[in-house]
Amino acid sequence: MHDTIRRDALAGRLLTGTWLSLGHADAAEMAAQADFDWLLIDHEHGASDWRDLQHQLQAAAAGGSAAAVLRVGAVDPTVFKRALDLGVHGLMVPDVRNAETAHQVVDLARVPPLGLRGAATSTRNSAYGRDYAKYVATINEKLWLMAQIESEEGLAQAEAIAAVDGIDVLFVGPTDLGIALGLGAGTPTDPKFRDVLLRVVKAAAKHGKPAGVLARDLAQAREYRALGYSVISMGSDRGLLAQGMRQSAQQLRELAT
Repeated sequence: MHDTIRRDALAGRLLTGTWLSLGHADAAEMAAQADFDWLLIDHEHGASDWRDLQHQLQAAAAGGSAAAVLRVGAVDPTVFKRALDLGVHGLMVPDVRNAETAHQVVDLARVPPLGLRGAATSTRNSAYGRDYAKYVATINEKLWLMAQIESEEGLAQAEAIAAVDGIDVLFVGPTDLGIALGLGAGTPTDPKFRDVLLRVVKAAAKHGKPAGVLARDLAQAREYRALGYSVISMGSDRGLLAQGMRQSAQQLRELAT
């Protein structure tokens, strides 16, 4: 799956994902075994550090064929190089507000002629040098880049962002975007926010790109799918663990009644 994730996304295939926020390899392996298409390792709001990331990538590869995507904390050359050297299959960039930033993302992530990134010859992404020539020749076809639309400015510039060659997905951060627009947490059942969601889908589709989003539950996922979203994530290791513990504690307390 990870070798074809970009191609599948651009073809409009439904791609299912989940969030990894705990920074733990076991969670990454379990998520990969659950048969998601992609896993989002969160370096913006998650607990993972660089050593954790390497272990998560190794565990995800052992667990299945899901694409491992890193949400970076900053548009920074050092951050991008380190993540890509470790072998992530894609990057998600928070709060992209204009085409200028989108071009910068492409330059930092993709090798020439599409970008400006150099690739070391003995890092994990090329099997520690064994597949270096193949890696450089094919990585632009395989690497998946998602630009998050999370602000009023980003929404206004969504079409220009989608037009940037090398950006593959416009991914809505519903909570941040809803709050930025004065619409609260942003849900697909809110008529005003539905209009916003449709604007992103249309901006992406105009340039042959899919739109993605984080759903809170199955009902939301169905709403987003009906609006034309095809890259949909639901749940997180942190949220599912917390929810399961609360549920178990509540069930045990009911024994006292």
